[in-house]
Amino acid sequence: MTIPIDRLDRELGWLMLGALIALVVASIAGAILARRATSEKGKATVANLNDRIRAWWVMCAVIAAAVLAGNAGSVVLFAAISFLALREFVTLIPIHHGDHRALLYLFFIVTPIQYWLLWTDWYGLFVIFIPVYAFLLLPARSAMAGDTADFLARTAAIQWALMICVYCVSHAPALLLLDIPDYIGENAKLLLFLVIVCESSDVFQYVWGKLFGKRKIAPSVSPNKTWEGFIGGVATATLIGALLWWATPFSPWQAAIMALVIALMGFAGGLTMSAIKRDRGVKDFGGLIAGHGGVLDRIDSLCFAAPVFFHLTRYFWHG
Repeated sequence: MTIPIDRLDRELGWLMLGALIALVVASIAGAILARRATSEKGKATVANLNDRIRAWWVMCAVIAAAVLAGNAGSVVLFAAISFLALREFVTLIPIHHGDHRALLYLFFIVTPIQYWLLWTDWYGLFVIFIPVYAFLLLPARSAMAGDTADFLARTAAIQWALMICVYCVSHAPALLLLDIPDYIGENAKLLLFLVIVCESSDVFQYVWGKLFGKRKIAPSVSPNKTWEGFIGGVATATLIGALLWWATPFSPWQAAIMALVIALMGFAGGLTMSAIKRDRGVKDFGGLIAGHGGVLDRIDSLCFAAPVFFHLTRYFWHG
């Protein structure tokens, strides 16, 4: 790993402290609302909000651990997240006996290689290994088993699992390896910027939607998503991103544009992953996070936002 993280970075400390204060305030507010809620609908809404807050604690703890562990620790941690997300995704898709060897490759060969390429900072192969080589290898291995029943649906589902859970997720820790002039050793703040904006968009889409939401965006996919919540959440996350420009290599207006892109891609990720859950007839991808689903339920927006944010940053700011 060639680019160290400055663990004593003052701006990084302010970001982490700000996130901690926001979580504490949210937890206190949730406790107060839980005491004051009287109607069944109100109690259900507050319970959902408190479940989300507890999930945010878990997510923030994971990201903080990744940052404090340094580049190597972050790669290992996100590799573990990819493994857990893969396990959740695979349990929901149609699998035949002929797919077992391809899945073995997916879990124990393709995923480790993708993160090894990240570990060694081999960008040229990191960016094409899954969408080119693994994309062609895995269905060929399934075809060798000779089981053609629902072959297209099965292989497409495995490809989706690979792209979402491994390729997209791996772009989050890849932010730590970008060589940005006058920003060497500070890349951990880019990862925090991505997570804070992404989670803020999710949070405020929920809050604005509950306060003012009337017009549903896609009620058969995600009944709680409204246009009012979407506009309010994206606008709030964009403002937060602009206010955090000092922790990034961006100017205030550049930070606002990047935050807008993150929020829009995060919304697309959440909606798409909700469609997958509806298709499979489940409420959550898993139950690892008590009260609020599995790993994929918490990183659905991050899956779509991370690769786009990474490549935009690399294209315009990489040295």
